[in-house]
Amino acid sequence: MLFGSFFVTLSQNNPNNTINNNMKVINFSEQNTVINQYLSELRDRKYQQNRLLFRHNVKRIGTMMAYELSKTLTYKSKTVTTPLGTIDMQLPKEDLVIATVLRAGLPFHEGFLSVFDQAENAFVSAYRMYTNREHTEVGVHAEYMATPSVKGKTLIIVDPMLATGGSMAAAVEALCSQGKPKAMHVACVIAAPEGIEVVKETLPEDATVWCAAIDPGMNEHKYIVPGFGDCGDLCFGEKL
Repeated sequence: MLFGSFFVTLSQNNPNNTINNNMKVINFSEQNTVINQYLSELRDRKYQQNRLLFRHNVKRIGTMMAYELSKTLTYKSKTVTTPLGTIDMQLPKEDLVIATVLRAGLPFHEGFLSVFDQAENAFVSAYRMYTNREHTEVGVHAEYMATPSVKGKTLIIVDPMLATGGSMAAAVEALCSQGKPKAMHVACVIAAPEGIEVVKETLPEDATVWCAAIDPGMNEHKYIVPGFGDCGDLCFGEKL
């Protein structure tokens, strides 16, 4: 569906709004996990020269992160009939919606969908635009969304880069206008502390943010440092 376009503007000089709530932040770079190997390759400038390999590792991080997230879902017992008998197994009982922000989120989304293959899917267009000549102020422009109802479901929003938090805030606002989810998760490959603080304003207190890494901050052009560059361009080529 189309919805009214809008801007979320974040200035370099704006103070961070720290919200004290119960939102969980999981940082996999603090753990011993193979996700760190995939991320180290994404950061490597030589590795980035091959878009296929870059997209593949973004997808692999999504797959691993989805597996870890699956441990937090609600399960129920179901009897499964095999050729030789029956067995009771614990299976997820939640209705899932996986949402992503176009275009950079597509490989990451695919990784989550490879694990939660029965999930419904949602897509939001939200992209950054500089609003001053110095390229220190960023506006986030959103104008299109395709989504099922998220009311009463578990909503997982995946976006590789959580920098200013503007794109994620726009996606949360747009998706939740279609109903209140039962639970919410935000997943990213790399986050900046500033972006995490911004999404705290829009997420419910019991939400969880999943990050492969949280880097120290952003440069004056609102790119995460050290990060790995523009994820959309590295996955699909430079844009005009």
